[in-house]
Amino acid sequence: MAQQKSGNMIRNALTMMVGTFSSRILGLLREVITAAWFGAGRSLDAFFVAYTIANLGRQLLAEGALSAAFVPVFSQVLAKDGHARAERLARQALTVILVAASLAVGLGMLLSPQLTSLIAPGFDAEKTALAVSMTRAMFPFLLLISVAALAMGALNSMDSFFVPAVAPALSNAVYITTVFLCASSWGINGLVLAVLLGGAAQLALQWFWAAKKKSMLLIPARPRLDDPELRRMMALFLPYAAGLSLNQLNPVLSRLFGSFLSDGAISMLNYSNRVIQLPLGLVVIAISQAVLPELARCVSQGDEVFAGTLRDALRFALFVILPVTLGTMLISRETVNFLFYRGAFGLEAWRGTASTLFWSAIGLPGMACSTVIMRALFARSLPKAAMTTTAASVLGTLAFSAALTGPMKMNGIALASSLAFLFSSAVGGFLLCRSMSVPLRLFTPVWLCKTGISCAAMAAAAYGWKMLWAYPSSANLIIRGVWIGGISIVCAAIYGITTLKMRCEEWSLIRQALKKRKR
Repeated sequence: MAQQKSGNMIRNALTMMVGTFSSRILGLLREVITAAWFGAGRSLDAFFVAYTIANLGRQLLAEGALSAAFVPVFSQVLAKDGHARAERLARQALTVILVAASLAVGLGMLLSPQLTSLIAPGFDAEKTALAVSMTRAMFPFLLLISVAALAMGALNSMDSFFVPAVAPALSNAVYITTVFLCASSWGINGLVLAVLLGGAAQLALQWFWAAKKKSMLLIPARPRLDDPELRRMMALFLPYAAGLSLNQLNPVLSRLFGSFLSDGAISMLNYSNRVIQLPLGLVVIAISQAVLPELARCVSQGDEVFAGTLRDALRFALFVILPVTLGTMLISRETVNFLFYRGAFGLEAWRGTASTLFWSAIGLPGMACSTVIMRALFARSLPKAAMTTTAASVLGTLAFSAALTGPMKMNGIALASSLAFLFSSAVGGFLLCRSMSVPLRLFTPVWLCKTGISCAAMAAAAYGWKMLWAYPSSANLIIRGVWIGGISIVCAAIYGITTLKMRCEEWSLIRQALKKRKR
Protein backbone atom coordinates (compact mmCIF):
# COMPACT_ATOMS: atom_id res chain seq x y z
CA MET A 1 0.00 0.00 0.00
CA ALA A 2 2.80 2.42 0.92
CA GLN A 3 4.58 1.71 -2.38
CA GLN A 4 1.39 2.41 -4.31
CA LYS A 5 0.91 5.69 -2.43
CA SER A 6 4.53 6.60 -3.14
CA GLY A 7 4.01 5.89 -6.83
CA ASN A 8 1.04 8.24 -6.91
CA MET A 9 3.01 10.90 -5.06
CA ILE A 10 6.05 10.62 -7.37
CA ARG A 11 3.80 10.74 -10.44
CA ASN A 12 2.13 13.93 -9.21
CA ALA A 13 5.49 15.40 -8.23
CA LEU A 14 6.89 14.70 -11.71
CA THR A 15 3.86 16.41 -13.22
CA MET A 16 4.47 19.46 -11.04
CA MET A 17 8.17 19.46 -11.93
CA VAL A 18 7.33 19.67 -15.62
CA GLY A 19 4.94 22.53 -15.03
CA THR A 20 7.17 24.28 -12.52
CA PHE A 21 10.19 24.18 -14.84
CA SER A 22 8.71 26.83 -17.11
CA SER A 23 7.81 28.96 -14.10
CA ARG A 24 11.28 28.82 -12.60
CA ILE A 25 13.00 29.48 -15.93
CA LEU A 26 10.81 32.53 -16.44
CA GLY A 27 11.49 33.50 -12.82
CA LEU A 28 15.21 33.46 -13.54
CA LEU A 29 14.64 35.43 -16.73
CA ARG A 30 12.62 37.90 -14.67
CA GLU A 31 15.58 38.47 -12.35
CA VAL A 32 18.01 38.62 -15.29
CA ILE A 33 15.93 41.42 -16.84
CA THR A 34 15.55 43.20 -13.50
CA ALA A 35 19.32 42.98 -12.92
CA ALA A 36 20.13 44.29 -16.40
CA TRP A 37 17.68 47.18 -15.98
CA PHE A 38 18.36 48.23 -12.39
CA GLY A 39 21.63 46.52 -11.40
CA ALA A 40 22.19 46.16 -7.64
CA GLY A 41 21.71 49.52 -5.96
CA ARG A 42 19.67 51.68 -3.60
CA SER A 43 16.34 51.75 -5.41
CA LEU A 44 16.34 48.01 -6.02
CA ASP A 45 17.25 47.33 -2.39
CA ALA A 46 14.17 49.36 -1.42
CA PHE A 47 12.00 47.41 -3.86
CA PHE A 48 13.18 44.05 -2.53
CA VAL A 49 12.47 45.11 1.05
CA ALA A 50 8.98 46.25 -0.01
CA TYR A 51 8.40 42.99 -1.88
CA THR A 52 9.58 41.03 1.15
CA ILE A 53 7.04 42.77 3.39
CA ALA A 54 4.14 42.28 0.96
CA ASN A 55 5.27 38.71 0.33
CA LEU A 56 5.31 37.80 4.01
CA GLY A 57 1.53 37.75 4.14
CA ARG A 58 1.35 35.66 0.98
CA GLN A 59 3.69 33.06 2.39
CA LEU A 60 1.89 33.08 5.72
CA LEU A 61 -1.74 33.04 4.54
CA ALA A 62 -1.62 31.67 1.01
CA GLU A 63 1.23 29.15 0.96
CA GLY A 64 1.38 28.60 4.70
CA ALA A 65 -1.56 28.36 7.06
CA LEU A 66 -4.19 28.24 4.31
CA SER A 67 -2.57 25.30 2.55
CA ALA A 68 -1.77 23.53 5.82
CA ALA A 69 -5.35 23.82 7.14
CA PHE A 70 -7.34 23.60 3.90
CA VAL A 71 -5.72 20.81 1.85
CA PRO A 72 -5.81 17.97 4.43
CA VAL A 73 -9.43 18.67 5.43
CA PHE A 74 -10.59 19.28 1.85
CA SER A 75 -8.85 16.08 0.62
CA GLN A 76 -10.48 13.98 3.32
CA VAL A 77 -13.94 15.49 2.69
CA LEU A 78 -13.57 14.98 -1.05
CA ALA A 79 -12.64 11.32 -0.58
CA LYS A 80 -15.29 10.62 2.06
CA ASP A 81 -18.30 12.82 1.16
CA GLY A 82 -17.89 13.62 -2.53
CA HIS A 83 -17.47 16.59 -4.86
CA ALA A 84 -20.58 18.60 -3.92
CA ARG A 85 -19.80 18.60 -0.19
CA ALA A 86 -16.18 19.54 -0.87
CA GLU A 87 -17.28 22.43 -3.11
CA ARG A 88 -19.51 23.83 -0.37
CA LEU A 89 -16.61 23.65 2.04
CA ALA A 90 -14.27 25.42 -0.42
CA ARG A 91 -16.77 28.27 -0.94
CA GLN A 92 -17.06 28.84 2.80
CA ALA A 93 -13.28 28.76 3.12
CA LEU A 94 -13.02 31.32 0.31
CA THR A 95 -15.15 33.77 2.28
CA VAL A 96 -12.98 33.30 5.34
CA ILE A 97 -9.75 33.87 3.41
CA LEU A 98 -11.16 36.95 1.65
CA VAL A 99 -12.01 38.54 4.99
CA ALA A 100 -8.67 37.61 6.56
CA ALA A 101 -6.65 38.77 3.55
CA SER A 102 -8.56 42.06 3.28
CA LEU A 103 -7.89 42.83 6.92
CA ALA A 104 -4.23 41.94 6.46
CA VAL A 105 -3.96 44.23 3.41
CA GLY A 106 -5.51 47.19 5.22
CA LEU A 107 -3.41 46.69 8.32
CA GLY A 108 -0.26 46.22 6.26
CA MET A 109 -0.79 49.43 4.30
CA LEU A 110 -1.39 51.33 7.54
CA LEU A 111 1.71 49.97 9.25
CA SER A 112 4.05 50.10 6.25
CA PRO A 113 6.40 52.70 7.81
CA GLN A 114 6.80 50.65 10.98
CA LEU A 115 7.29 47.40 9.05
CA THR A 116 9.91 48.97 6.81
CA SER A 117 11.83 50.37 9.76
CA LEU A 118 11.67 46.98 11.47
CA ILE A 119 12.96 45.04 8.47
CA ALA A 120 15.54 47.56 7.23
CA PRO A 121 16.62 49.69 10.19
CA GLY A 122 19.90 50.49 8.44
CA PHE A 123 18.20 52.39 5.57
CA ASP A 124 18.58 56.15 5.42
CA ALA A 125 15.50 58.45 5.24
CA GLU A 126 15.31 58.59 1.44
CA LYS A 127 15.68 54.85 1.02
CA THR A 128 13.10 54.19 3.74
CA ALA A 129 10.54 56.55 2.18
CA LEU A 130 10.88 54.80 -1.18
CA ALA A 131 10.45 51.37 0.42
CA VAL A 132 7.34 52.54 2.34
CA SER A 133 5.61 53.90 -0.76
CA MET A 134 6.24 50.71 -2.72
CA THR A 135 5.14 48.53 0.20
CA ARG A 136 1.76 50.28 0.39
CA ALA A 137 1.22 49.96 -3.35
CA MET A 138 2.14 46.27 -3.37
CA PHE A 139 0.07 44.98 -0.45
CA PRO A 140 -3.09 44.17 -2.55
CA PHE A 141 -0.96 41.40 -4.07
CA LEU A 142 -1.71 39.44 -0.89
CA LEU A 143 -5.45 39.34 -1.63
CA LEU A 144 -4.93 38.15 -5.21
CA ILE A 145 -2.47 35.43 -4.36
CA SER A 146 -4.48 34.14 -1.37
CA VAL A 147 -7.49 33.33 -3.57
CA ALA A 148 -5.11 31.78 -6.11
CA ALA A 149 -3.67 29.58 -3.35
CA LEU A 150 -7.15 28.36 -2.38
CA ALA A 151 -7.81 27.37 -5.99
CA MET A 152 -4.42 25.66 -6.12
CA GLY A 153 -5.17 23.64 -2.98
CA ALA A 154 -8.52 22.51 -4.39
CA LEU A 155 -6.93 21.53 -7.70
CA ASN A 156 -4.11 19.60 -6.01
CA SER A 157 -6.62 17.72 -3.87
CA MET A 158 -8.45 16.73 -7.07
CA ASP A 159 -5.14 15.41 -8.51
CA SER A 160 -4.71 18.37 -10.86
CA PHE A 161 -1.09 19.50 -10.53
CA PHE A 162 0.06 20.79 -13.92
CA VAL A 163 -2.01 23.98 -14.17
CA PRO A 164 -1.22 25.13 -10.60
CA ALA A 165 2.44 24.53 -11.42
CA VAL A 166 2.40 26.65 -14.60
CA ALA A 167 0.26 29.45 -13.13
CA PRO A 168 3.35 31.18 -11.66
CA ALA A 169 4.90 30.98 -15.15
CA LEU A 170 2.04 33.10 -16.45
CA SER A 171 2.62 35.51 -13.57
CA ASN A 172 6.31 35.79 -14.46
CA ALA A 173 5.49 36.28 -18.15
CA VAL A 174 3.15 39.14 -17.26
CA TYR A 175 5.82 40.62 -14.97
CA ILE A 176 8.46 40.52 -17.73
CA THR A 177 6.09 42.07 -20.27
CA THR A 178 5.16 44.85 -17.86
CA VAL A 179 8.82 45.65 -17.15
CA PHE A 180 9.56 45.99 -20.86
CA LEU A 181 6.53 48.24 -21.37
CA CYS A 182 6.67 50.36 -18.23
CA ALA A 183 10.15 50.38 -16.67
CA SER A 184 11.52 53.09 -18.96
CA SER A 185 8.71 55.50 -18.09
CA TRP A 186 7.73 54.36 -14.57
CA GLY A 187 11.21 53.52 -13.29
CA ILE A 188 11.39 51.32 -10.20
CA ASN A 189 7.62 51.73 -9.67
CA GLY A 190 7.08 49.71 -12.85
CA LEU A 191 8.20 46.66 -10.86
CA VAL A 192 5.35 47.22 -8.40
CA LEU A 193 2.80 47.26 -11.22
CA ALA A 194 4.42 44.14 -12.68
CA VAL A 195 4.00 42.25 -9.37
CA LEU A 196 0.29 43.18 -9.09
CA LEU A 197 -0.57 42.26 -12.67
CA GLY A 198 1.32 38.97 -12.34
CA GLY A 199 -0.68 38.04 -9.24
CA ALA A 200 -3.96 38.81 -11.02
CA ALA A 201 -2.97 36.56 -13.94
CA GLN A 202 -2.03 33.70 -11.61
CA LEU A 203 -5.42 33.93 -9.87
CA ALA A 204 -7.42 34.10 -13.11
CA LEU A 205 -5.85 30.97 -14.64
CA GLN A 206 -6.39 28.71 -11.61
CA TRP A 207 -9.89 30.00 -10.88
CA PHE A 208 -10.95 29.41 -14.48
CA TRP A 209 -9.43 25.91 -14.56
CA ALA A 210 -11.14 24.88 -11.33
CA ALA A 211 -14.51 26.18 -12.59
CA LYS A 212 -14.43 24.90 -16.18
CA LYS A 213 -12.37 21.72 -16.01
CA LYS A 214 -13.04 20.46 -12.48
CA SER A 215 -16.59 21.85 -11.98
CA MET A 216 -15.41 23.56 -8.79
CA LEU A 217 -16.93 27.05 -8.90
CA LEU A 218 -15.09 29.05 -6.25
CA ILE A 219 -17.43 31.87 -5.28
CA PRO A 220 -17.93 33.19 -1.75
CA ALA A 221 -20.60 31.54 0.39
CA ARG A 222 -21.79 32.38 3.87
CA PRO A 223 -19.73 30.40 6.38
CA ARG A 224 -21.79 27.99 8.47
CA LEU A 225 -20.36 27.92 11.94
CA ASP A 226 -22.12 24.61 12.61
CA ASP A 227 -20.18 22.94 9.77
CA PRO A 228 -17.78 20.57 11.60
CA GLU A 229 -15.25 20.46 8.74
CA LEU A 230 -15.12 24.25 8.45
CA ARG A 231 -14.68 24.50 12.20
CA ARG A 232 -11.88 21.92 12.08
CA MET A 233 -10.21 23.86 9.27
CA MET A 234 -10.44 27.15 11.16
CA ALA A 235 -9.23 25.49 14.36
CA LEU A 236 -6.11 24.37 12.47
CA PHE A 237 -5.70 27.68 10.64
CA LEU A 238 -5.07 29.86 13.68
CA PRO A 239 -2.29 27.78 15.30
CA TYR A 240 -0.71 27.16 11.91
CA ALA A 241 -0.82 30.90 11.18
CA ALA A 242 0.76 31.62 14.55
CA GLY A 243 3.48 29.05 13.97
CA LEU A 244 4.19 29.92 10.36
CA SER A 245 4.32 33.61 11.18
CA LEU A 246 7.53 32.76 13.00
CA ASN A 247 8.91 31.21 9.81
CA GLN A 248 8.33 34.45 7.92
CA LEU A 249 10.87 36.09 10.17
CA ASN A 250 13.68 34.33 8.29
CA PRO A 251 13.68 36.62 5.22
CA VAL A 252 13.07 39.56 7.56
CA LEU A 253 16.19 38.66 9.53
CA SER A 254 18.22 38.37 6.32
CA ARG A 255 17.06 41.82 5.21
CA LEU A 256 17.67 43.21 8.70
CA PHE A 257 21.29 42.05 8.90
CA GLY A 258 21.83 42.94 5.22
CA SER A 259 20.61 46.51 5.75
CA PHE A 260 23.75 47.21 7.82
CA LEU A 261 26.07 46.10 5.03
CA SER A 262 27.14 48.06 1.95
CA ASP A 263 24.68 49.13 -0.76
CA GLY A 264 23.73 46.23 -3.02
CA ALA A 265 24.13 43.48 -0.39
CA ILE A 266 20.39 42.82 -0.17
CA SER A 267 20.10 42.76 -3.97
CA MET A 268 22.96 40.27 -4.32
CA LEU A 269 21.41 38.02 -1.68
CA ASN A 270 18.13 38.22 -3.58
CA TYR A 271 19.76 37.28 -6.90
CA SER A 272 21.42 34.22 -5.38
CA ASN A 273 18.12 33.28 -3.76
CA ARG A 274 16.43 33.50 -7.17
CA VAL A 275 18.93 30.95 -8.54
CA ILE A 276 18.23 28.70 -5.54
CA GLN A 277 14.50 28.96 -6.27
CA LEU A 278 14.94 26.99 -9.50
CA PRO A 279 15.91 23.64 -7.89
CA LEU A 280 13.82 24.49 -4.84
CA GLY A 281 10.70 24.88 -6.96
CA LEU A 282 11.41 22.02 -9.33
CA VAL A 283 12.08 19.47 -6.61
CA VAL A 284 11.17 20.59 -3.10
CA ILE A 285 7.98 22.55 -3.74
CA ALA A 286 6.77 20.04 -6.33
CA ILE A 287 7.17 17.12 -3.94
CA SER A 288 5.71 18.99 -0.98
CA GLN A 289 2.65 20.02 -2.99
CA ALA A 290 2.13 16.46 -4.19
CA VAL A 291 2.79 14.78 -0.85
CA LEU A 292 0.40 16.83 1.32
CA PRO A 293 -2.93 15.51 -0.05
CA GLU A 294 -1.43 12.01 -0.33
CA LEU A 295 -0.23 11.98 3.27
CA ALA A 296 -3.58 13.41 4.43
CA ARG A 297 -5.29 10.36 2.92
CA CYS A 298 -2.66 8.04 4.46
CA VAL A 299 -3.39 9.15 8.02
CA SER A 300 -6.48 6.95 8.25
CA GLN A 301 -4.57 3.94 6.84
CA GLY A 302 -2.11 3.54 9.67
CA ASP A 303 1.39 4.62 10.60
CA GLU A 304 3.06 1.94 8.49
CA VAL A 305 1.61 3.31 5.25
CA PHE A 306 2.18 6.90 6.39
CA ALA A 307 5.82 6.29 7.34
CA GLY A 308 6.52 4.41 4.10
CA THR A 309 5.08 7.18 1.95
CA LEU A 310 6.92 9.87 3.92
CA ARG A 311 10.20 7.96 3.76
CA ASP A 312 9.91 7.59 -0.01
CA ALA A 313 9.10 11.31 -0.36
CA LEU A 314 12.12 12.37 1.69
CA ARG A 315 14.49 9.99 -0.07
CA PHE A 316 13.26 11.01 -3.49
CA ALA A 317 13.67 14.69 -2.60
CA LEU A 318 17.24 14.07 -1.42
CA PHE A 319 17.92 11.78 -4.39
CA VAL A 320 17.32 14.74 -6.70
CA ILE A 321 18.46 17.68 -4.57
CA LEU A 322 21.86 16.35 -3.40
CA PRO A 323 23.47 16.35 -6.88
CA VAL A 324 21.86 19.72 -7.59
CA THR A 325 23.38 21.09 -4.37
CA LEU A 326 26.82 19.80 -5.27
CA GLY A 327 26.59 21.06 -8.84
CA THR A 328 25.45 24.53 -7.77
CA MET A 329 28.38 24.86 -5.39
CA LEU A 330 30.89 23.70 -8.03
CA ILE A 331 29.80 26.15 -10.72
CA SER A 332 28.35 29.03 -8.70
CA ARG A 333 30.66 31.66 -10.27
CA GLU A 334 29.99 30.41 -13.79
CA THR A 335 26.24 30.28 -13.23
CA VAL A 336 26.01 33.85 -11.96
CA ASN A 337 28.22 35.11 -14.79
CA PHE A 338 26.02 33.45 -17.41
CA LEU A 339 22.73 34.59 -15.90
CA PHE A 340 23.39 38.13 -14.71
CA TYR A 341 26.71 39.56 -15.91
CA ARG A 342 25.51 42.25 -18.30
CA GLY A 343 24.20 45.82 -18.31
CA ALA A 344 24.25 47.43 -14.89
CA PHE A 345 25.26 44.14 -13.23
CA GLY A 346 29.02 44.55 -12.95
CA LEU A 347 32.08 42.71 -11.63
CA GLU A 348 31.47 43.44 -7.95
CA ALA A 349 27.86 42.24 -8.17
CA TRP A 350 29.03 39.09 -9.99
CA ARG A 351 31.56 38.18 -7.31
CA GLY A 352 29.21 38.96 -4.43
CA THR A 353 26.25 37.05 -5.86
CA ALA A 354 28.42 34.03 -6.72
CA SER A 355 29.80 33.78 -3.19
CA THR A 356 26.36 34.07 -1.56
CA LEU A 357 25.02 31.46 -4.00
CA PHE A 358 27.74 29.02 -2.92
CA TRP A 359 26.85 29.31 0.75
CA SER A 360 23.11 29.35 0.10
CA ALA A 361 23.30 26.09 -1.86
CA ILE A 362 24.52 24.23 1.23
CA GLY A 363 21.03 24.60 2.69
CA LEU A 364 19.16 22.92 -0.17
CA PRO A 365 19.05 19.44 1.45
CA GLY A 366 17.80 21.01 4.69
CA MET A 367 15.17 22.99 2.78
CA ALA A 368 14.03 19.79 1.07
CA CYS A 369 13.71 17.79 4.28
CA SER A 370 12.15 20.55 6.38
CA THR A 371 9.53 21.36 3.72
CA VAL A 372 8.41 17.74 3.34
CA ILE A 373 8.48 17.18 7.11
CA MET A 374 6.32 20.25 7.67
CA ARG A 375 3.74 18.86 5.21
CA ALA A 376 3.75 15.60 7.16
CA LEU A 377 3.11 17.51 10.39
CA PHE A 378 0.23 19.34 8.69
CA ALA A 379 -1.24 16.06 7.43
CA ARG A 380 -1.16 14.60 10.94
CA SER A 381 -2.69 17.80 12.42
CA LEU A 382 0.22 18.54 14.74
CA PRO A 383 0.25 22.35 15.00
CA LYS A 384 2.41 22.46 18.14
CA ALA A 385 5.12 20.37 16.52
CA ALA A 386 4.92 22.53 13.38
CA MET A 387 5.27 25.67 15.50
CA THR A 388 8.28 24.22 17.31
CA THR A 389 9.92 23.35 13.99
CA THR A 390 9.46 26.84 12.59
CA ALA A 391 10.65 28.37 15.86
CA ALA A 392 13.82 26.29 15.55
CA SER A 393 14.35 27.69 12.05
CA VAL A 394 13.95 31.29 13.22
CA LEU A 395 16.15 30.89 16.28
CA GLY A 396 18.75 29.15 14.16
CA THR A 397 18.70 31.96 11.57
CA LEU A 398 19.01 34.61 14.28
CA ALA A 399 21.83 32.86 16.14
CA PHE A 400 23.83 31.88 13.07
CA SER A 401 23.38 35.32 11.45
CA ALA A 402 24.54 37.10 14.58
CA ALA A 403 27.60 34.86 14.74
CA LEU A 404 28.53 34.84 11.03
CA THR A 405 27.56 38.25 9.58
CA GLY A 406 30.46 40.03 11.28
CA PRO A 407 33.31 37.81 9.99
CA MET A 408 31.69 36.73 6.69
CA LYS A 409 29.47 39.73 5.81
CA MET A 410 26.67 38.77 3.39
CA ASN A 411 28.19 35.29 2.96
CA GLY A 412 27.50 34.79 6.66
CA ILE A 413 23.83 35.65 6.11
CA ALA A 414 23.61 33.06 3.32
CA LEU A 415 25.36 30.37 5.38
CA ALA A 416 23.23 31.17 8.44
CA SER A 417 20.06 30.49 6.47
CA SER A 418 21.48 27.17 5.24
CA LEU A 419 22.44 26.02 8.73
CA ALA A 420 19.06 27.06 10.12
CA PHE A 421 17.22 24.87 7.60
CA LEU A 422 19.39 21.88 8.48
CA PHE A 423 18.73 22.47 12.17
CA SER A 424 14.95 22.86 11.76
CA SER A 425 14.69 19.72 9.62
CA ALA A 426 16.40 17.74 12.39
CA VAL A 427 14.01 19.15 15.00
CA GLY A 428 10.93 18.52 12.85
CA GLY A 429 12.05 14.99 12.01
CA PHE A 430 12.50 14.18 15.68
CA LEU A 431 9.04 15.48 16.60
CA LEU A 432 7.42 13.66 13.70
CA CYS A 433 9.08 10.33 14.52
CA ARG A 434 7.96 10.70 18.13
CA SER A 435 4.33 10.95 16.97
CA MET A 436 4.45 7.69 14.98
CA SER A 437 4.30 4.15 16.31
CA VAL A 438 6.75 2.84 13.69
CA PRO A 439 10.30 4.07 12.95
CA LEU A 440 10.93 6.15 9.84
CA ARG A 441 14.23 4.42 8.94
CA LEU A 442 15.26 7.22 6.59
CA PHE A 443 19.06 6.92 6.42
CA THR A 444 20.23 3.33 6.10
CA PRO A 445 23.95 2.54 5.52
CA VAL A 446 23.19 1.09 2.08
CA TRP A 447 21.25 4.18 0.97
CA LEU A 448 23.96 6.53 2.25
CA CYS A 449 26.69 4.53 0.55
CA LYS A 450 24.95 4.46 -2.83
CA THR A 451 24.13 8.16 -2.71
CA GLY A 452 27.62 9.15 -1.56
CA ILE A 453 29.37 7.17 -4.30
CA SER A 454 27.05 8.62 -6.97
CA CYS A 455 27.68 12.21 -5.80
CA ALA A 456 31.43 11.61 -5.72
CA ALA A 457 31.36 10.31 -9.29
CA MET A 458 29.43 13.39 -10.38
CA ALA A 459 31.88 15.74 -8.65
CA ALA A 460 34.82 14.02 -10.36
CA ALA A 461 33.11 14.51 -13.73
CA ALA A 462 32.58 18.22 -12.99
CA TYR A 463 36.22 18.76 -12.05
CA GLY A 464 37.31 16.88 -15.16
CA TRP A 465 35.15 19.11 -17.37
CA LYS A 466 36.56 22.28 -15.77
CA MET A 467 40.13 21.06 -16.22
CA LEU A 468 39.61 20.20 -19.89
CA TRP A 469 37.72 23.40 -20.74
CA ALA A 470 38.01 26.47 -18.52
CA TYR A 471 34.90 28.62 -18.37
CA PRO A 472 35.04 31.27 -21.14
CA SER A 473 33.88 34.25 -19.05
CA SER A 474 34.68 36.77 -21.79
CA ALA A 475 32.99 34.81 -24.61
CA ASN A 476 29.56 35.55 -26.00
CA LEU A 477 26.36 34.31 -24.36
CA ILE A 478 25.99 31.29 -26.65
CA ILE A 479 29.46 29.92 -25.90
CA ARG A 480 28.96 30.42 -22.16
CA GLY A 481 25.56 28.74 -22.42
CA VAL A 482 27.11 25.74 -24.19
CA TRP A 483 29.65 25.44 -21.36
CA ILE A 484 26.96 25.59 -18.64
CA GLY A 485 24.66 23.20 -20.53
CA GLY A 486 27.50 20.80 -21.30
CA ILE A 487 28.76 20.41 -17.74
CA SER A 488 25.19 20.10 -16.45
CA ILE A 489 24.34 17.33 -18.92
CA VAL A 490 27.56 15.43 -18.23
CA CYS A 491 27.11 15.61 -14.45
CA ALA A 492 23.44 14.59 -14.65
CA ALA A 493 24.31 11.67 -16.91
CA ILE A 494 27.10 10.43 -14.62
CA TYR A 495 24.87 10.67 -11.56
CA GLY A 496 21.94 9.03 -13.32
CA ILE A 497 24.01 6.15 -14.70
CA THR A 498 25.76 5.56 -11.38
CA THR A 499 22.54 5.48 -9.37
CA LEU A 500 20.91 3.26 -11.99
CA LYS A 501 23.80 0.77 -11.96
CA MET A 502 23.75 0.71 -8.16
CA ARG A 503 20.01 -0.08 -8.25
CA CYS A 504 18.87 2.88 -6.18
CA GLU A 505 15.27 2.38 -5.06
CA GLU A 506 14.20 5.78 -6.36
CA TRP A 507 14.43 4.54 -9.94
CA SER A 508 11.81 1.87 -9.23
CA LEU A 509 9.46 4.56 -7.93
CA ILE A 510 10.05 6.63 -11.07
CA ARG A 511 9.36 3.63 -13.31
CA GLN A 512 6.19 2.84 -11.37
CA ALA A 513 5.01 6.45 -11.68
CA LEU A 514 5.72 6.58 -15.43
CA LYS A 515 3.91 3.30 -16.04
CA LYS A 516 0.79 4.60 -14.28
CA ARG A 517 0.99 7.84 -16.26
CA LYS A 518 1.20 5.85 -19.52
CA ARG A 519 -1.82 3.71 -18.63
